[in-house]
Amino acid sequence: MLASGVAFAGPKVLAVRAWPGKAYTRITIESDAELKFFVTTLANPDRAVIDLSDVAADAAFQQALSTLRNDTGVLTRARIGQFRPDLARLVLELNARAETAAFVLPPVGQYKHRLVIDLTPRDADDPIAAFLAKIIEREAQLERAEEETRGKTAIAPPSVVAPSAANAPAAAGKTTPTSEAAKPPVAAPPSRVASGKKPVAAAKPFVVVLDPGHGGEDPGAIGPAGTYEKDVVLAIAHKTRLLLEQDKRIVVFMTREEDVFIPLGDRVKKARGVNADVFVSIHADAFTRPDAAGSSVYALSERGATSAAARWIADKENQSDLIGGVRLAGRDPALAKMILEMSQSITNADSLKLARGMIAEIQPVNQMHKKNVEQAGFAVLRSPDVPSILIETAFISNPAEERKLASASHQLKLARAIRGGVRRFLLGSTTRT
Repeated sequence: MLASGVAFAGPKVLAVRAWPGKAYTRITIESDAELKFFVTTLANPDRAVIDLSDVAADAAFQQALSTLRNDTGVLTRARIGQFRPDLARLVLELNARAETAAFVLPPVGQYKHRLVIDLTPRDADDPIAAFLAKIIEREAQLERAEEETRGKTAIAPPSVVAPSAANAPAAAGKTTPTSEAAKPPVAAPPSRVASGKKPVAAAKPFVVVLDPGHGGEDPGAIGPAGTYEKDVVLAIAHKTRLLLEQDKRIVVFMTREEDVFIPLGDRVKKARGVNADVFVSIHADAFTRPDAAGSSVYALSERGATSAAARWIADKENQSDLIGGVRLAGRDPALAKMILEMSQSITNADSLKLARGMIAEIQPVNQMHKKNVEQAGFAVLRSPDVPSILIETAFISNPAEERKLASASHQLKLARAIRGGVRRFLLGSTTRT
């Protein structure tokens, strides 16, 4: 009821959620019917104003706003008021100027109608540009290390041998140099041919892209005890990055470093933007039967799935954009075309090689659900020139495996296995420490 006592028959707001991040902050308003809205932005102070037609700014709506997370990101506070009897006004107070984009999503999965509001700071750092600068710095470090190595392994000067009494030279004080000392062998630098790319200078580091699945509005699979796939795989990815970057020849880029949603196409675009040598998407499986268990490793197939289960998994993972929320009209046409086409056969072969090595590393850590590489049409693996695999680390729908996935010690074991699989492919060696 409104203050006037007139019943309100418009859409009812069911929930309000915020997903703050450094790159952008997403606010989602869930309702039982599609919301009609109008967005404006104001300055001094910075704020975004969203007018909602036929919506009541009732106590439930205000309570939902009071619980919004604002620990990071551009949003500082949200408030709602009844601007007119037929119009509620939502004001988002910001700590910086931001581009505002809003769109509606139809019901899907566990969600009903949603209005999505994305706030992107205008002065936000470009993570790809920052990463490319990191690569340049790492190249300089590797160059300096190589120069030091070359200096240490340079040809030693001729050694001097004292003359013996039997063959002492006639001229006193003269010595005879021995033959030149043998130059110690220098280990060959790691080859980049394994990734299907042209060999490059040894000083150039390998670029590994880790892709923690889901995020933000898309929780992924949820275990019986309430463990979210998106949280588990993000933790595993962070641990894997720390392990991989112990080797200065490797730099790691993560498609997401926090609890935000990244569309599948953007994940592929990021991998290509940093010129990745390897792309590893990390997930946790789920199935209707709670006794399903074990890890699986997948590569892309354009000729159909290798099994019904692989097709089911691919379909499930490919729904991420629908659940997380993607404005279809805003997709890059060139990127959309790329995602519909597969590339050179060499990339497929390298992906299978990477996947087989990954299975060999994971098997000692966790039983394999599928002992061979499975293939299906995963959208996130459709990069035309980057060897790419998807790892289902375990079944989060299995209570025992859910407990393991939530354990920091087991996450570290999986991270070590992933590190080993990547090193096996790039460097031909692994480390199991």
